Amino acid sequence: MWVNPEEVLLASALWMTERANPYFILQKRKGHGDGGGGLAGKAIKTSNEMHDPKRLDSYYLTTQRLLFLAGSSRKEITENWEWLEQNLLQTLSIFENENDITTFVKGKIQGIIAEYNKSHDIREDDDTDKFKEAIAKFRKLFVMPEEEKLVNYYSCSYWKGKVPRQGWLYLSINHLCFYSYLLGKEAKLVIRWADVTQLEKNATLLLPDMVLVSTRCSEHVFSVFRNINETFKLMEQLANIAMRQLLDNKGFEQDRCLPKLKKKSPKKVSALKRDLDARAKSERYRALFRLPKDEKLDGHTDCTLWTPFNKMHILGQMFVSTNYICFTSKEETVCSLIIPLREVTIVEKADSCNVLPSPLSISTKNKMTFLFANLKDRDFLVQRISDFLQQTTSKIYFEREITGSLSSSDDEVGTQGSVLSCSPQRSALGSEGDSDRQFNLNDNRVPTATQALMTMYRRRSPEEFNPKLAKEFLKEQAWKNHFTEYGQGVCMYRTEKTKELVLQGIPENMRGELWLLFSGAINEMATHPGYYEDLVEKSMGKYNLATEEIERDLHRSLPEHPAFQNEMGIAALRRVLTAYAFRNPNIGYCQAMNIVTSVLLLYAKEEEAFWLLVALCERMLPDYYNTRVVGALVDQGVFEELAHVCVPQLYDCMQALSVISTISLSWFLTLFLSVMPFESAVVVVDCFFYEGIKVIFQLALSVLDANIHQLLSCKDDGEAMTILGRYLDSVTNKDSTLPPIPHLHSLLTDNGEPHPEVDIFKLVRSSYEKFGSIRADVIEQMRFKQRLRVIQAIEDTTKRNVVRTIVTETPFSIDELEELYTLFKAEHLTSCYWGSTSNPMSRHDPSLPYLEQYRMDLEQFKVLFALLFPWACGTHTDDLALRVFRLLDHNADALINFREFISGLSVLCHGDLMEKLKFLYKIHVLPELHHEQEEPDSACEATQYFFEDITPETSSVKKMHTPDYRTYMRLWNQETKAKLENMKDLPKLNQSQFIELCKTLYNMFSEDPSEQELYHATATVTSLLLEMGEVGKLFCSPARRTDEEDEDERIPPSRSKQERHHLEDSSPKDSATSSAMLISDDETKDDTSVSSYSVLSAGSHELQCEDIAEDTVLIRSGSAAAGHHGRSGLPHSASIDKDWAITFEQFLASVLTEQALVQYLEKPVEIAARITNAKNVRKVGHQHMSVSDYEISLSG
Repeated sequence: MWVNPEEVLLASALWMTERANPYFILQKRKGHGDGGGGLAGKAIKTSNEMHDPKRLDSYYLTTQRLLFLAGSSRKEITENWEWLEQNLLQTLSIFENENDITTFVKGKIQGIIAEYNKSHDIREDDDTDKFKEAIAKFRKLFVMPEEEKLVNYYSCSYWKGKVPRQGWLYLSINHLCFYSYLLGKEAKLVIRWADVTQLEKNATLLLPDMVLVSTRCSEHVFSVFRNINETFKLMEQLANIAMRQLLDNKGFEQDRCLPKLKKKSPKKVSALKRDLDARAKSERYRALFRLPKDEKLDGHTDCTLWTPFNKMHILGQMFVSTNYICFTSKEETVCSLIIPLREVTIVEKADSCNVLPSPLSISTKNKMTFLFANLKDRDFLVQRISDFLQQTTSKIYFEREITGSLSSSDDEVGTQGSVLSCSPQRSALGSEGDSDRQFNLNDNRVPTATQALMTMYRRRSPEEFNPKLAKEFLKEQAWKNHFTEYGQGVCMYRTEKTKELVLQGIPENMRGELWLLFSGAINEMATHPGYYEDLVEKSMGKYNLATEEIERDLHRSLPEHPAFQNEMGIAALRRVLTAYAFRNPNIGYCQAMNIVTSVLLLYAKEEEAFWLLVALCERMLPDYYNTRVVGALVDQGVFEELAHVCVPQLYDCMQALSVISTISLSWFLTLFLSVMPFESAVVVVDCFFYEGIKVIFQLALSVLDANIHQLLSCKDDGEAMTILGRYLDSVTNKDSTLPPIPHLHSLLTDNGEPHPEVDIFKLVRSSYEKFGSIRADVIEQMRFKQRLRVIQAIEDTTKRNVVRTIVTETPFSIDELEELYTLFKAEHLTSCYWGSTSNPMSRHDPSLPYLEQYRMDLEQFKVLFALLFPWACGTHTDDLALRVFRLLDHNADALINFREFISGLSVLCHGDLMEKLKFLYKIHVLPELHHEQEEPDSACEATQYFFEDITPETSSVKKMHTPDYRTYMRLWNQETKAKLENMKDLPKLNQSQFIELCKTLYNMFSEDPSEQELYHATATVTSLLLEMGEVGKLFCSPARRTDEEDEDERIPPSRSKQERHHLEDSSPKDSATSSAMLISDDETKDDTSVSSYSVLSAGSHELQCEDIAEDTVLIRSGSAAAGHHGRSGLPHSASIDKDWAITFEQFLASVLTEQALVQYLEKPVEIAARITNAKNVRKVGHQHMSVSDYEISLSG
């Protein structure tokens, strides 16, 4: 290939010259081709692979200074050499000096490359030429398609047994690959990221830096990295992406849209690697400052911030993104700051001085001014902030315009305006609500609670609570003083003093405001005005599985609190939960959300409670409330790991009793709200919104530590749970001004001696003193490790449940089913990685039942059909795969699940003669696909033969509306019932379908040892069936004519004659032409050519297999080859006879007359050999399939 000219040294011990002229040199790499040149050649090639991994090529073509052509084959390089001699040698002879020659050649080659890229529609990217060469080598070595993107590659050693193999580690989006060449032996390893169960960076005495990669069946150790931290961080990120894809059906779409860095970014690594780095930095940035999920970091720089509260310049970092300017000090707890650009009024450069170099002043709407200094590139920074400010101003102006126009138009029809149309989330909700709003003549606003429920149900008795009210008043004054000194609202300075006030407890009437502020929910609410009301309006009156679960749990949400003992509180809770289920259908509703949301509603307005719930479910407790509570299970693993480190003497005991797994879910999912008295648990929620999940871990560890002696003496988990339950029931908040609320958990415990009271504030402070060293970044590292384990455990559970469900329905063993499931899932994932005809999101949905989570479309099925199904051979394989797919697709959604896949495979591998013949008959009796008809509809028609009783009156009613989940449940229930099928219920096989059946039979035996005998048997069977069809036609014809006469009476006179004439023309005139089954491709050229089937249809009883020529084709109604021969697709002389038909009984009886066919169909098929073959195909690569993902392959 032509490469951009680059300077090169001519002399090299690793290259030898093959051709030369005064201007160009053709060199060949030693050790490549022609057997490798013996031991010396192998040694040189080994050295090349170790030190120059990106060089895929064996030949280079250079001038005295430039390398501009590289190739891996002699033919390719020779053709280019000859082109140069013919087109450039004469031109170069007119130049007088070497510099002019070099300049001319460089320009010429760059022009050739540009023209090639233009003609082949190759767009320029940010990757360097050297990295492009590495990509080419990666794809060639591991048989990867272009869709598989290489991220980076690293030099390392791979330990196979006790021998290290030095080579190169290639990290792509979906695979980890390793390649090594050592003295004639190649080693290749490919691991799919989705199969990684453990990824650890360890250090031993022998290997100070090593990375352990584990899958379900093997472990792989890599060492001797030049930069192990960078490598391991990238491996973590790629594995995390793969886990996200397994967890969420939107993962494939999200991870194809990576952020793009600016052109000023360094190009030492691939563009994709830089994009992944940008994503990781944005994720850390959002987590640090609790920003919305779509916020992307633009850059950061060191600076100082003037803090007026202590008159100091604090050293730290400024972060700038599209909508925010943030600051955090070098010392984590000293000071942090968030400035939304929507609040900024002025950004200006102040005068520099020795004390304050390069200052930058930022003023906000609430009259606060922030002074940054010591900025390295102040002018560039100011320009970036100005650009973002301009975008923010335009967005605000646009929102006001939209609000005004909506309000004016809504005034005319009496509906309330909304600015939600400019919200990015609006598009995800669909346009259904928009049309509804236009016709909504209700003048009233959507009923929502405009104040916190606590303010309406607070009952105070001054005589009883005066001291507590005084203490509450002092807390309020302390916070007001803090606001005066540090600022109020989102732009407040957040310092150690802020944390101290939170630990002392937030005042009751300030909780909602401060929860919004600390969680970051205030930002999302401010940028989405009207969003919640619009959601409530759209979700009103909608019913699905989530709303039913919500209705069931409404009265279980803090039933002891008076706010939820009447319809007002219940209605507010219903609206918030339903609106969130409508916003995020992937989560919908999960138990425990009702408890948390009810507490949010007590202290925040209804819309505020909604945005707090959004922050909780989508950012602060990620994946906690999905259908499989993955986030809670991950944090349960983190808690176990922390317990092992922090309370080691208790860890073994707790593991033996399995207590940690029991307590952690209830503690974490509800933030202790379900296990502590309400007035104490809200203090935990205060700390959680300020510091995040680390508070929950600290508190849980403190509870275990406080009960360590009692727990060590426990004999079973019940006793341990009782001890912990009594302790948590005794946690009190003596400062609470609320009336005592009976705690439901305490009512359910036994009547044993109560535990002494524990003050919640002392417990929280104790947790900070003993376990406050737990860092957020350490927790994230542990979460990654546990996420691998949890998601892979869920995948294994899914596999076991699927196998357990269908093992009684099939003769396959459990081991065979597990192997087949692995292949089924692997093919599904491969198509998700590298594209398919259908959307991955429609085929992969973890929220569905186990059997439906992985489904495949027709293109994927064709691959596995060719590898596993015994009838797959020859050129007819794809057509047969289509027929089998349509038969197996019972619910007509153009996708088949694993049960449907196995049902077909088990019939062909282990079915008896009757089952196989019935299967063969069914796949050909399906109605033909037409070009103007969608495939799902055709599949739906197919099921009418076998799964429904369709009458003419009901068959015309199709797709009235999308059925709800109850319909799917009923269909599923019907499908699971055993269906007793009588062979007489099968429809007749018409002539066109019989032709396809013949084609299938003749292709089934193309690789069988008894091929000739089977061909003769097939010829005899088809001859017999043809005669049966001819005889049956004689009995059918009088009835048909009667039907036609009756039909004529119903046809208008203007059409009757024409249609009767058409029927007469299409009717056969004699048996020799009417029953013609096969014609030659040359028939249109020579009318005298007659195929063996034409003779057979005239009454012949024998058919020689040698008579069937290669160019013989089958005639089929509607085929593309029919061209312009009318609707039937055939000329009149060869029309399909509509009266001709055979039944399944006739087909069965005919086959039973031939012993060879009977023996062939009764012969069982060993699926183990086919599974092994399918794995081997994956090892060597197969068009769009992955390479083996477990074992290392050696060659040489």
